[in-house]
Amino acid sequence: MKKTILLSMLLVVALLQQAMAQSRPVSGQVLDANTNQPLPGVTVLVKGTTVGTATGPEGNFTLSVPEDRNTLVFRYIGYKTVERNIGNSNTVNVQMGLDSEQLSEVVVTALGIEREKKALGYAIQEIAGESVNQARETNVVNALSGKVAGVQIVNSSGAVGSSARITLRGNNSLTGDNQPLFVVDGIPINNSTNANDGYGGVDYGNAASDINPNDIASISVLKGANAAALYGSRAANGVILITTKSGKNAQGLGVTIDHSTTLESPLVLPDYQDEYGQGLNGLFEYVDGAGGGVMDGVDESWGPRLDGSNRTQFFGEGPWEASPNNVRDFFQTGITNNTNVAITGGNEKANARLSLGYIDQEGIIPNTDLTRYSASLNTNMTLSPKLSAAASFNYIQNKSNNRPSNGYSGDNIMQQFIWFGRQVDIDRLRDYRNEDGTQFNWNYNYHNNPYWILYENLNGNQRDRLFGNVSLKYEFTDWLNLMVRGGGDMFAENRKRVWAVETLGFPQGRFYESERFVSETNFDFLFAADRDLSEEISIGATFGGNTRRNNFRMNDVLVRALAVPGIYNVSNAQGNPSPSNFRSERVVNSLYGTATIGFRDYLFLDLTARNDWASTLPIANNSFFYPSVSTSLVFTDAFGIDSDVLSYGKLRASWAQVGNDTDPYRTAGTFFSNDPWDGTPNLSYTNTLANANLQPEQTTSIEVGTDLRFFLDRAYVDFTYYKKRTVDQIVPISTSGASGFTSQVVNVGEIGNEGIELQVGGTPIQTAGGFNWEVIVNFAKNRNEVVSLTEGLDAFQLGSYWGLSLEARPGETYGVFYGTGYLRDDAGNIVVDAVGRPRKDPERRVLGDILPDWTGGIRNSFSYKGFNLSALIDMRKGGDIFSVTHMFGLYAGVLEETLEGREEGIVVPGVKDMEGTTNDINVSSQRYFQSLYGTHEAHIFDGSFVKLREVTLGYELPQSLVSKAKLRGVSISLIGRNLLLLHSNIPHVDPENAFGADIASQGFEFGALPSTRSYGVNLRLTL
Repeated sequence: MKKTILLSMLLVVALLQQAMAQSRPVSGQVLDANTNQPLPGVTVLVKGTTVGTATGPEGNFTLSVPEDRNTLVFRYIGYKTVERNIGNSNTVNVQMGLDSEQLSEVVVTALGIEREKKALGYAIQEIAGESVNQARETNVVNALSGKVAGVQIVNSSGAVGSSARITLRGNNSLTGDNQPLFVVDGIPINNSTNANDGYGGVDYGNAASDINPNDIASISVLKGANAAALYGSRAANGVILITTKSGKNAQGLGVTIDHSTTLESPLVLPDYQDEYGQGLNGLFEYVDGAGGGVMDGVDESWGPRLDGSNRTQFFGEGPWEASPNNVRDFFQTGITNNTNVAITGGNEKANARLSLGYIDQEGIIPNTDLTRYSASLNTNMTLSPKLSAAASFNYIQNKSNNRPSNGYSGDNIMQQFIWFGRQVDIDRLRDYRNEDGTQFNWNYNYHNNPYWILYENLNGNQRDRLFGNVSLKYEFTDWLNLMVRGGGDMFAENRKRVWAVETLGFPQGRFYESERFVSETNFDFLFAADRDLSEEISIGATFGGNTRRNNFRMNDVLVRALAVPGIYNVSNAQGNPSPSNFRSERVVNSLYGTATIGFRDYLFLDLTARNDWASTLPIANNSFFYPSVSTSLVFTDAFGIDSDVLSYGKLRASWAQVGNDTDPYRTAGTFFSNDPWDGTPNLSYTNTLANANLQPEQTTSIEVGTDLRFFLDRAYVDFTYYKKRTVDQIVPISTSGASGFTSQVVNVGEIGNEGIELQVGGTPIQTAGGFNWEVIVNFAKNRNEVVSLTEGLDAFQLGSYWGLSLEARPGETYGVFYGTGYLRDDAGNIVVDAVGRPRKDPERRVLGDILPDWTGGIRNSFSYKGFNLSALIDMRKGGDIFSVTHMFGLYAGVLEETLEGREEGIVVPGVKDMEGTTNDINVSSQRYFQSLYGTHEAHIFDGSFVKLREVTLGYELPQSLVSKAKLRGVSISLIGRNLLLLHSNIPHVDPENAFGADIASQGFEFGALPSTRSYGVNLRLTL
């Protein structure tokens, strides 16, 4: 890969040098004729040639003009094209005026159709690729945090390549993914994640993280069913439309080289106590670390005070003293090197862009890593005056030699730091083997040496992925065309987890290996017509169809013991290995169409319709129809409002229905095999009763909103109100075991979402001297309610952890915590037992919910001449979290709260009985904090936060300096991400962390690998 990049660079430089022969340099500046402000991004071409460039942030440009040419052409969206004869001059300054016919903003909508934004009757938010890639976040989902109103993003942890979950306008389905569909250049791509539970697993990342942010030109966020209705059964949760960069408008050859180096460190670590060491009841004497001494086999810190006295410990004799940085010092400084080379070229008939990327990441956890290679090619070609072709291909390889484990598992090193001796010096554990090869550790009952875990018990994976498409477009007339396209997304992945011989719990070693293949292919066609019937009426229409096929294959094998240590191969299995395999296939065929009527270019009516036929539903119910209608009115044009205060005003409204089918094999039962008995396989019938009468889920949505611009577009407001209902939820519910099944698949219930979204932005300061200040504020509030389930079903469990259930309960918010709280009297006082410990309420109840009250973001951007500064604040109000780190950290006596009452005991504020008698019973600190185990209420916290999400400070070198080096542009930036947690209501952990991206993981936290702050530098060269 490195050799390929180097050769490509050398080739391009050679061609550029040849192209610059026999030419003269011409430079200048382009300004707005009305404001006299610089215009960045203006295309400057030498007329009659392929030589060109683009203006920088200050509107400056430099290019080499062939000696036989003397006319420059200046083009910019929304402005009138300017041609300037330069004669013998080497300096050309140009002013460009607005073109009223081009002022309508064009955005990418469903199916990749470009529309004028003023004609849309629904909300859509577009983000420029530079904004996504500004802070060099490697996961495109995380890069959207705080930038889009109505979007909630949860990151699982700070591990290399960790997954992120994204939802738009709440959750619609009880068991579905609830994440939006990702579409790249018109082709849907996979964003699946592995479902980690709270008791162990490895996060292999969400599949959309494979997308190279350097290749993104723009992202259109279709937030709801109204905008995404044309995607039918996959539109209920919205769509993320990604358009990649191409060679369009490229003139000649150009090269852009981006390189960033960032350093990562933990953002939040638990606050530990450093006054008491390992043991129980104040006692500890070490013999063998396995219970041979006094409390030397426990993994808690209720032992003697750390007074510096000499004691026998796991390493021998030494001072009994705290190791206050024993956890922090375990982490290393992570480093990420991100390099991308993009080569563009083109002329009037063809263009192309080749991009090569390389990411090398070392995690903050020792011996964890991630390497990503990517290559993309985007081409466009005019084959004849009526026929054009386009193709886009992307190849990505993700590889890790070791990813850290998570959840409540001995493989998770953070679990050990919750059950821990506060006197343990981590540095003494680096040499994790004794002379005889056995494991050296501080505790031999419950834990493996953390370095043994990271260097011997490895979790590796490799994913090779290819996605892209090829399309042809034929123009029958200037108003009628046909597009046909075929494309797909496929990846093969190998995952391997190994446990070395002598690992605690697996003394004979073991390994697990999984081979997975995932593919989706799409073939579609689209007729499109667009013409004016008169000076007042315009009409547009499309008709198309699609056929989609999904395949999934998985082959797994588990070897429970090794014959020879260190050889992780099935042929080295001691005893019979346990193989398993699974395969599924689904097909969806679709027809769809749209009709748009415009009146005087200020009143628009849109109609859409789609019908899907899904193979996963019964034949009688596998056809489902989805319509939508929307309208928009540009009232400033309709009523002739011409004001410097209200520059533009639009009202919009829409109604839509979309749906969701189900997973394969839910309409008919299937057999599966168990481990062989005496060499003979045995088959079992599914425990879930299939349903041959399943109906698709259906979401109905309404939306109204307004777009307003003020002071000649210096400020704007975008407001949306929406309400949607999803019925016929497809869920497995429990059934009597006497039937021979434990559950059955049925259609039940209704879920509702109602909310508002607001984006306010503008340019408060814009001076003639070149100083600009731009601010954008996003705000969203959503009420996600379980309206009903079905008769006899009081709750549906979404997930559970340590006795606390995450449930959907009628009349409650989607995702409530249902568990054990404190027993309280009528006045709300905690009731204690006979020895002074808080009592548990025998009646389980709702204790909170996981959804935020509102989310928001504020971005401020400043620019002055070649300098630019940008800062993003991201915030969330509400959304509860059950912290098992807090529960077991108190139980184990390691957190700083457990210093309370160590010597004098604790009198719990409360009462001794239901009559309200004031409590005066003193209980020991250890008994008090350990009694809180299982009282879920004591460990549920408000997940509100305010974060400094991104900061960038950049400088673009003046063209006068850049041109001397035969370059088109040079910029350097200092970048930072996730820099500060400015406010949080939950102790010891980052409120954003979760086990994984599935719904069952949300709101639960234990031993999450800390999220990271990153800071570094980015250099961009344009040749």
